[in-house]
Amino acid sequence: MRRPITVATALVLLLTGCSPALNWRSVPLENAGLTVLLPCKPDQATRSVDFGGRAADLAMAGCEAEGATFAISHLVVEDPSQAGAGLAQWRVAVLARMQATATDADAAEAGASSFVPSGALALPQSLRLQAQGRRSDGSPVAAQAVWFARLEGQQARLYHAVVYTATPQTAVADTFFAGLVLP
Repeated sequence: MRRPITVATALVLLLTGCSPALNWRSVPLENAGLTVLLPCKPDQATRSVDFGGRAADLAMAGCEAEGATFAISHLVVEDPSQAGAGLAQWRVAVLARMQATATDADAAEAGASSFVPSGALALPQSLRLQAQGRRSDGSPVAAQAVWFARLEGQQARLYHAVVYTATPQTAVADTFFAGLVLP
């Protein structure tokens, strides 16, 4: 009798990140060479940005569900040896944009863990972290984010995925990040 309770408890714990309100689906981002698990249909856009003193096309896909914003962005750097520096630069820019204080940013960096999906480059800058900051309207925001890269011919493609919520939702972020699949 005790075993069914343990199995049921395990199932409940496994499904907490897969809330019925979140309709998870596998979405191929063909121009990114990536499949992503999202709880909503993503909007997609591309814009030119200054990245390390060079123009780059930043492609983005994202959606909102149950008070959370899910986003994935990617761009190409011509010199693969600059992938690590590009990921570090991108992380600093994201933390600045969400108005994470220096203390919050330092704590986020200290609490970061390696994030290297299968097929990605094993770079020290490939990280997962959680940070607290402010939205542009001043309201608090929690970000759970990852940065990683992969070789693409003679260049590298850099990726950034993030879940923005009012308070951290680790189980939801775990599901999102586990669904980032490179070919």
